[in-house]
Parts: sequence; C-alpha cells; structure tokens
Amino acid sequence: MDDDVQPMTGKPFPPIVSLEEVRDLEGVIFCDVRWYLDRTPGRQKYNEGHIPGAIFVDLDEHLATLPRKSQGRHPLPAAASFAASMGALGISHRDPVVAYDDSGGMSAGRLVWMLRLVGHNAALLDGGLKAWSTSLETEPQSRNSVDHPTRDWPADLIADADAAGLAGSSSQETLVDARSGDRFSGANEPVDPKGGHIPGAINLPFAENLDAEGFFLSAEDLRSRFETAGCADGDSTVMYCGSGVSACNNLLAFEYAGLGRARLYAGSWSQWSNSDDRPVETN
Repeated sequence: MDDDVQPMTGKPFPPIVSLEEVRDLEGVIFCDVRWYLDRTPGRQKYNEGHIPGAIFVDLDEHLATLPRKSQGRHPLPAAASFAASMGALGISHRDPVVAYDDSGGMSAGRLVWMLRLVGHNAALLDGGLKAWSTSLETEPQSRNSVDHPTRDWPADLIADADAAGLAGSSSQETLVDARSGDRFSGANEPVDPKGGHIPGAINLPFAENLDAEGFFLSAEDLRSRFETAGCADGDSTVMYCGSGVSACNNLLAFEYAGLGRARLYAGSWSQWSNSDDRPVETN
C-alpha cells in the first residue's frame, strides 16, 4: 500500500447495507454496475434510469482486463489498472462507495469485493435498484478524475486454478461454485466450452442468498446456509463461478455472515473449462 494513502473516512461499512443505513450519509458515491450475461448493455439500462447522482461503472472496462482463454472471461486487472480506473471515475481512496445492480448483486458485488480487498470503504446495496422507491434519473453523471493510489491485491485472498483444484480434493478445504444448478451439473452451459464443475466443488448458487423479494437473507440465515454446506471459515474456503463475478456475491454474503474472508478463484469456470488438462465433473 502506498505510504501516502490517507485512511478512509466515516464508519466502515459491512459488506451489505440497506438504503436506510446509507441514504443520508454525506459523501457516499453510488455506483451502478449493471451487467448482463446476454450482453444487454449495462450503460443502456443506466441511461434509462438510475439512482440520482449514481455513476456508471462498466464491469468489462473497469473491473476486468481483456478476456483470454488462458485467464478466463473476466480476469482481474492489474492493481495499477484498477486504481487508474477508479481515479478516472472520480473515486478516491477516501470516498465511501455503495454499489448496486438489478440482478441481486450479481455484478455489483465484483466492484464491492475488489474495493474491500484493498481496504476501501465499500458495500453492496441490499435489494439493488428496487430498494430505491422514489424517482430515478436519466441524466448520466460523471465526476472529476482524482488520484487513486495503487494498492496491491492481497495474495492470500486470491486463488489460482491449482489452488482451486486442491480445495476441491482436500478434506480440509471447501470449494464453492456460485453458478446455477443447471450450469453446475453441466445440463446447461450458455457461454463456456464445457459444462460441469471443478471436481469436489459444492454448489451454492448466489441467487439463494436472497429472499423472494430480492433482499439478502439475515446474517444468521446466511451463516447457517454456508455452515450447513460445510464451509467452516474463510481460511479454508475457495469460491468461483463462471468468470469470477457472481462468486463475489457469495464472498460478500460469507463475510456478512461473520465467517471471515474466503478466497476467490478469479479465473473460475471460464478459465478451467478452456484447459484440456483440467478434469471436469458432471452430475
């Protein structure tokens, strides 16, 4: 971490916050991080209506580097590139961030996880866009660019393919797949070259962190969900999904549940399934 980085201001956010907790806080930057697997442009949805004052954060442009078969569809950018993107968006290290989408935190969780990974005060808005019950605005918003010093990714919270494979085969670790059940089983694979999952993984779809109204379960219920599945703590848990995006929702829910900070296999299934040397399970 740069010695010149100033400490964040305000009370640190939990990973997930309600609108009531943050709506009237001074200085909060709302970030719209809508993204869709069917390639519907998130910016188009943002322009059709967003939380007043919110800026748009593009997952492909700001939260990932170029896709490669050897690295996956959404490889983590270099720490310096991420810092430059945040600075260009007008987000300094001292600015508290609340991110949202309209898909249960599927894509917005990626921004929140990345920011929290490097010590930034950031949270996912519970309920996403639907939590905002008053009028939306359609005028695009932007902020003046600022300095955002580079802070290195902590290696102990990021897993590579070998570490993910080991977690799946170890009785001391748990490997969690956040995708839907049909993708996990291999019955349906809309984007990657093979269907199925990493051997030894368990399936905890991120969407099941939410209730019927699209809001997160209580911390107690989330803790029960993870512990019942065999996840003991962050030190022994690795999570992945299709491309390292929706797994961030699980990571934030896991932390919110008081279980610590698990590791992300950032390359996820999009990297694993592009390798002829990696085994695949279907069931």
